[in-house]
Amino acid sequence: MATVKENQYAYQVELLTALRNELINREIIAVLITDSKDRPCLDVTDSTFRPRRVYVHLPFLWFYWGDQHDERVSCLKLFPAADRIAEAAQAGWRDGEQGELGLDLGQIVNAYRS
Repeated sequence: MATVKENQYAYQVELLTALRNELINREIIAVLITDSKDRPCLDVTDSTFRPRRVYVHLPFLWFYWGDQHDERVSCLKLFPAADRIAEAAQAGWRDGEQGELGLDLGQIVNAYRS
């Protein structure tokens, strides 16, 4: 029997594979990989040949490629998501390091201690 983590990983790969296929249909270079933290992601190349990784955020069902509000889109509607990511890749990824979505539980706990 598969663990919850294995099921989540498989679901992320399934979503990313479907997204990769749609991006390829839109002539965007996208390769399914596993990053150094063992998370599945797409390595997507923009119009200036800069790569950016697209991840799945399962709790919110987002595809995301940074930490800005315009760098995430719902996984629930695959075609609009692929359109948005293709549009961002064609325009070129924003300059700077790729931001990471995540919750720092320590900051949340500290906020309630004061």
